[in-house]
Amino acid sequence: MYIYHDEHWPFFEYDSHSLSRLLEECHLEQGKLLARMDMLGLSEKEEKILSTVTSDIVKSSEIEGFLLNQDKVRSSIARRLGIKTSGLVNSDRNVDAVVDMMLDAATDFEKPLTEERLFSWHACLFPTGYSGMNKIEVAKYRSSDMQVVSGGLGHEKVHYEAPKPKAVRREMRLFLRWLNNKKKEGDSIIHAAVAHLWFITIHPFEDGNGRIARTIADMMLCRSDRTKFRFYSMSNQILLDKKNYYDILEKTQHGSVDITGWIEWFLKCYKGAVEESFAQTESVLRKYAYLQGISHIPLNSRQSLMLNKMLDSSWFGVLNTSKWAKITKCSSDTALRDITDLVEKGVLEKNPTAGGRSTNYVILIKVQEGRNEENH
Repeated sequence: MYIYHDEHWPFFEYDSHSLSRLLEECHLEQGKLLARMDMLGLSEKEEKILSTVTSDIVKSSEIEGFLLNQDKVRSSIARRLGIKTSGLVNSDRNVDAVVDMMLDAATDFEKPLTEERLFSWHACLFPTGYSGMNKIEVAKYRSSDMQVVSGGLGHEKVHYEAPKPKAVRREMRLFLRWLNNKKKEGDSIIHAAVAHLWFITIHPFEDGNGRIARTIADMMLCRSDRTKFRFYSMSNQILLDKKNYYDILEKTQHGSVDITGWIEWFLKCYKGAVEESFAQTESVLRKYAYLQGISHIPLNSRQSLMLNKMLDSSWFGVLNTSKWAKITKCSSDTALRDITDLVEKGVLEKNPTAGGRSTNYVILIKVQEGRNEENH
């Protein structure tokens, strides 16, 4: 027995009283983040949008085992939004199509989700008509049975079996009618949780259902935030809790229409994503305050690119000439000249704990408070 066998399907129930405190905390964190984003300048806000949308696309694909090139995704988003940024690379058709789907959901979040629009999203995920080596039905509902299975050949475990193909169109009509009803009762964040679960339970496509379910939830959260772009990544947070994500989905899909447990998990995930974004926003503010502080220092394009990368929270490892040369696509001699120039200008300094072949550099951040200095 699955949730759609319940006689009350698809009229979901949940304990609003037990969720009330958590929901209140979610809206509090939501308000804090949106207020902080209003404090950002245009360039800082564009940077935040780029990093969030990039993370959402990359991480949503990674949840399903598809690895996308982060730089290509970021560049595709920047070009489509007309954001001028350094370090753009060429992107391919597959990346551009996935970006198109996500941006359509975000920028037109008020627009009704129709079958035609949904089919166009599915085509964006599979522009060649193949999923890996397998040819699949694209831009149409599945015509075959669908099971979620794990385990090797001979040791398969069926986690879930979706409604029969003949029921999909009727189920999707009910789902889309609810989704597009602007007068539906309940909280807007809970609407996103319900939409995610409902769609992935119907499992209307042969492949790509998880990514589209998360895209629909993202669109619903844009409606909740009343912004074209969210400043937090639900997919990144889901990836961090991937096992529990699949566990709570499986448990809910094997239960009744009381989905309190699923909504509680979704709200905790949402709160974690917003809190993480708030912390990152503080980092972005510090980054741009620093860049503003050195705006009088002339920098070439390679130096600007590397300083921006080093100031990002995603920067990993040490800076040396070989890494500089690889990222900026220049010779080792040019990289050394760029770095030496920044050392002489007081922007970088040699890491005092490394020398010889291990020589690397750190940003020297001068804090204008007393006589404090901080190395990044």
